[in-house]
Amino acid sequence: MFLLVMQLVIRRYHPSDKDPVLALFRIGILEHIGPCFHNTMTSPLYLTITLALGVTGYLLGSVLGAVVLPGAWVGLVFYCCHEQYAIYVREKLRTDMQDIPGNYLSRPDDCFWVAEAEVDGRAQIVGMVAVVAKQSGKERHGELFRMVISPLCRRVGLGFRMAQTVIDFCKERGFSKVVLKTTSVQTAAVALYKKLGFIYVFSHTETQAPLWIVTLAKVTVLQLEKHL
Repeated sequence: MFLLVMQLVIRRYHPSDKDPVLALFRIGILEHIGPCFHNTMTSPLYLTITLALGVTGYLLGSVLGAVVLPGAWVGLVFYCCHEQYAIYVREKLRTDMQDIPGNYLSRPDDCFWVAEAEVDGRAQIVGMVAVVAKQSGKERHGELFRMVISPLCRRVGLGFRMAQTVIDFCKERGFSKVVLKTTSVQTAAVALYKKLGFIYVFSHTETQAPLWIVTLAKVTVLQLEKHL
């Protein structure tokens, strides 16, 4: 793993990177389904609901009901956790990720980077991150997007390097700050951003998914920012 990191290069996106970048994006986002489901189902409220449904089914005189009722509830919660992230992936693969050069490289103050490393003798995309310049009154700031790190390079500092690349890019352009959005499920990412000096600003539940799915999945979107 150490050798992999030493051979790693962070560079601007090339059109030939599209397929591996889209594949990594899909995998990186969908892997949050499991932690989302675990966090949701282990909450006191959901444990109570699951137990209550089992007891209700049993009291109705049906051992099958004692299994089916909580099973249906658990299945519904898993569906909501799955769709919370699957809807996001489908939407982004249909829109901005279909034209990365047009959406992230057509203006001098926007950029999209990939991290490339040699894996099993061939170059492989193991990370990505993007930044888009935004205007807020008289100030300009950068918004960090699409931060995904391959499992091959977790916990070896690549996420830190990718985020720092965005911070340095924004500093060079005189931006006032860097802002980003992540979800409450992504605890490792939140910890990384806080280590880099980002602070919590506010949270909301507005996503591409319907409100009832967001509510049952118990996912909160967090906005963080770092002043430069």
